Amino acid sequence: MSTLRSKVVLNEGEHLVMELEADLWSTSNNPIARLLGGILRFFALFVGFKQKGFLVITDKRVVEIIQSKALWVFNTSKNVKYVLPSSVKETGYTKKGTFLGCCCQAYYFYYESYTERRSILLGDVNSEAEAQKVVDVFYKAICAANNAE
Repeated sequence: MSTLRSKVVLNEGEHLVMELEADLWSTSNNPIARLLGGILRFFALFVGFKQKGFLVITDKRVVEIIQSKALWVFNTSKNVKYVLPSSVKETGYTKKGTFLGCCCQAYYFYYESYTERRSILLGDVNSEAEAQKVVDVFYKAICAANNAE
């Protein structure tokens, strides 16, 4: 059975490269925004609403998962989406100053496909090298999946 936080079951011969948990409450790495996001998360959890998002990158596929629960245990929705390698036009990261425009840098990983653009706050990333690693891993997974088709 899978030991991933996202509960994605890996196929035979498939290896995990990276699992990103999306911070769906905070808007940046700014301490004030993180505090407000934490307060919102606590209030939502207090009334019984939970929401989690993941981006799972393996050597053969990329999977997006967004799951919502009500009253702490009842699944209200779960969206599982495979990112088709042929649909991805662009990937990268953005760096934004979030506190007075210059302090508390926030890094967002994004990819753009023909139908949508997805942006994920990289909450644990504190340098451009770490953000670049996420982009490189995603790019390699997409390229490998394109070559396998």
